[in-house]
Amino acid sequence: MDITDPHRYLALHEGGKTIRLLAGLKLEVKGKEVSLEGNGKGIFEYHSETPLTYQEYLIIYPSGFKGHDPYAFLPTFSKEDQALFSKGNHLKIDEVMGGRICEHQGVMGVKFAVWAPHAKNVSLIADFNGWNIDANPMRKLGDSGVWELFVPALKEGERYKFAIETLEGVIKRKADPYGYQGEMRPDTASVVTQIDRHVWNDHEWMEKREKGLNRPLNIYEVHLGSWKKEGREFLNYREIASLLIEYVKKLGYTHIELMPVMGHPFDESWGYQVTGFYAVSRRYGTVEDFQYFIDLFHQNGIGVILDWVPGHFPTDEHSIVRFDGTYLYEHEDPKRGFHPQWNTHIFNFGRSEVRNFLLGSALFYLNKMHIDGLRVDAVSSMIYLDFERGEGEWVPNEEGGNENKEAIYFLQTLNQTVKDLFPSALMIAEESHGFPGVTDPKGLGFDLRWDLGWMNDALRYIQTPYEHRGSAHHLIVHEMTYYYDEKHLLPLSHDEVVHEKKSLLSKMPGNEWEKFANFRLFLSYMMCHPGKKLLFMGGEIGQWHEWNCKEELHWDVLAMPFHHELQFFVSELNTFYKRYPALYEEDFSKDGFEWVEHRDSMHSVFSYLRKSKGETLLCIHHFSPEELHHYLLPIKQKKMAKEVFSTDLKEYGGYGIMKGDVAIDKDGMRLTLPPLSTVIFQL
Repeated sequence: MDITDPHRYLALHEGGKTIRLLAGLKLEVKGKEVSLEGNGKGIFEYHSETPLTYQEYLIIYPSGFKGHDPYAFLPTFSKEDQALFSKGNHLKIDEVMGGRICEHQGVMGVKFAVWAPHAKNVSLIADFNGWNIDANPMRKLGDSGVWELFVPALKEGERYKFAIETLEGVIKRKADPYGYQGEMRPDTASVVTQIDRHVWNDHEWMEKREKGLNRPLNIYEVHLGSWKKEGREFLNYREIASLLIEYVKKLGYTHIELMPVMGHPFDESWGYQVTGFYAVSRRYGTVEDFQYFIDLFHQNGIGVILDWVPGHFPTDEHSIVRFDGTYLYEHEDPKRGFHPQWNTHIFNFGRSEVRNFLLGSALFYLNKMHIDGLRVDAVSSMIYLDFERGEGEWVPNEEGGNENKEAIYFLQTLNQTVKDLFPSALMIAEESHGFPGVTDPKGLGFDLRWDLGWMNDALRYIQTPYEHRGSAHHLIVHEMTYYYDEKHLLPLSHDEVVHEKKSLLSKMPGNEWEKFANFRLFLSYMMCHPGKKLLFMGGEIGQWHEWNCKEELHWDVLAMPFHHELQFFVSELNTFYKRYPALYEEDFSKDGFEWVEHRDSMHSVFSYLRKSKGETLLCIHHFSPEELHHYLLPIKQKKMAKEVFSTDLKEYGGYGIMKGDVAIDKDGMRLTLPPLSTVIFQL
């Protein structure tokens, strides 16, 4: 059936005296159901003796749904909306696109708007109209490429999709790219969702929230689906909130970072193959449940960072892939628009509407969900045209280079917009290829960059057998030669404990005692090193097996002394970190770090000062399993230094060797260093 003219079927004609309806629809005029006359072509008419207004009649659908005539209402997507969207700078795009509950012309209902510029026709299909593609064709608004329809009386909970007819006549049934909620997988419809019902109680947190670059920032990275299960597939956001808050407070972390909780169809993608960029995953509950989760964390003084994935999207047909039959959200050239390694599509950052779609997603979570920051996934894959591609598999930019200038412009715009609108929110880049100026305001403009160089070097060193660590000594020293090029966060993330890489504890060499001592040493080295911190869940309890998203963490290991002591150690270490400003105030200033001795490869000892205004800590890391007696540190110290932390305490599983065994002479400090330990003094 031809649906090019929506007014042909549901509209007033001949001065408001004739109403035309599709077969199967009924009509109620002034409170009474009336009979219709068929024209033999599937169209039925009602003729009134006097002109009618839309308030005087209702359409009755086969499902029983009853409401005013959708085509008697003016468009909800204004010309101003169209102009802003076409330029890519509509800062409230989430409020005007998608299926949104609203009041329009004095009537409550749901407005629908979708971008499909190359579609021949677009129809709204939903529960209320029996998923009939002929029942509710949408109206195209000028040259904007946006199709729109307001459905009076429609309410929350309605399942819907868009039926898009391509120029070739193929019908694609697509979920709403801007939908606030989707069905529980494997079902793929969007669900009309109200997002302003929750009453926020985190006003104090939001008003006092600071960016945190000169404050402690110690992040616990969490996959919600496998932190705890309690015998079920998934806990609800509300259930997990109280459990996780209690645990995070006990362990002393300042923030959590959630692996992606946006809508995604495949559990084992861990959320990184997103199909709902505005939709909180239904696995763990509703939008309101998620808002409760965030609110409760804030009320308990804990920040929440979301992992956000603007670089690529999966091939699922119900999502945005070839949305209107053309390469719309993705670049049409597979050398620029498809990840051969990941089997995913790459966004076309050259389209202003695509940039606006992604920008709107980020602003939505920062605004409507009160998120404290975004960790932007796989930045290198966005800004390098030759990312994981061989010769002949990529297309240079117009200057012959390998930079994706359109993606760079998007990231700069994103970070500047977030800075303008949410100045206390953190923007964190996972950038692995050394792109210059990631955290430079004149560069990409992020607040922090994951220091993957530190992570790789530190893990290589810590896995080196003890007898060979002298030859790997440079791995620790090298880090500080480039550290201050960016503002860094030190990540021990989920990526390091999957795909047969083993858990962090299992990476440690030696016998059982040495493994735990080495791990305590490693974690304390991270805490002393300049930069903000992140540890993936399970590391703090010494899980032996690598992470499996199908299982909850192996909490049963806490019944064993070494694991219980490790967890206690982590809580003490985190508390110590927050107590001493020298460990965080000057993370990004060369004045905050000074080597004492970094050349002692024979004994595998590193020592340095961490400084803040009015406070200096001496951090000593001994990476050998042999106890060192009368070890000399070439540091001029007139008064006795105060030991304030040691990883070798008996309550942590150590020997308790140190404690007060320090002497000062003209050459420096002489002390006994326990095996595989960190010792920290206050000077």
